[in-house]
Amino acid sequence: MVTRNPWAKCGPRPSPGAAAGFTLIELMVVMSLIVVLASIGLTLYANSVTRAKEAVLKEDLFRMRDAIDQFYADKNRYPGSLDELVSEKYLRAIPVDPFTNSIDTWQTVLSEPEPGNAAATPGIFDVKSGAEQNAIDGTSYAEWE
Repeated sequence: MVTRNPWAKCGPRPSPGAAAGFTLIELMVVMSLIVVLASIGLTLYANSVTRAKEAVLKEDLFRMRDAIDQFYADKNRYPGSLDELVSEKYLRAIPVDPFTNSIDTWQTVLSEPEPGNAAATPGIFDVKSGAEQNAIDGTSYAEWE
């Protein structure tokens, strides 16, 4: 009587010369999963970079508008240029627009002429981004308040 080991693996035994490994289907499934996960990661990374730039733009616009308001409160007139805000020490430097990577692309909005003083030159009342792209929410960066 032949006794079998109950703890032995069931199923066919590989021939002594056969190499153990993965099948082509198993490799294709694993590679497909890696590609899907990598593409999700790259999309999330690109969105996070754009959101960071948008946060910097909002902060830059807030700081420059605050400096313009402080200038007006101190001197009772608007600055003639953004450089005047720097020379009068209301800003340390003109910030770089994070989407255009330049300090020269800021779009300035001039103030209305004073009703009682027609000889007064209008100054910078507001500043906007010179970027032509749209934000993640669909609004134009140039129209951000």
